[in-house]
Amino acid sequence: MNAMIKQLTQFSAAEEFLDYFGIPYEETVVNVNRLHILKRFYQYMRQEKGLGLLDEAAMFEQYRAFLLRAYEDFVHSNAAKEKVFKVFQDAEAKSFDLDKLKSTLPAAS
Repeated sequence: MNAMIKQLTQFSAAEEFLDYFGIPYEETVVNVNRLHILKRFYQYMRQEKGLGLLDEAAMFEQYRAFLLRAYEDFVHSNAAKEKVFKVFQDAEAKSFDLDKLKSTLPAAS
């Protein structure tokens, strides 16, 4: 395990990751979306092939780019729109059209 990966395994807060990679951030964005940012960061890492083949400097830059992208996803959007967690994905699947619901109500007398 390289030194960077070993260091990352010691972190538990989104701020620790952002500080490590030197990414400036707004505290209000992180306070509301910390788990979403980290989950999206992990998703970006999982999608990328060949990360283990990079040298440590290239890996640092690639991980930094993933985290910056994940953070910016939530600067410009929100958790409900990004649907990182299953609860938001399930909510979309269960949503319904209000007009359709109104049409099932009995007519007012």
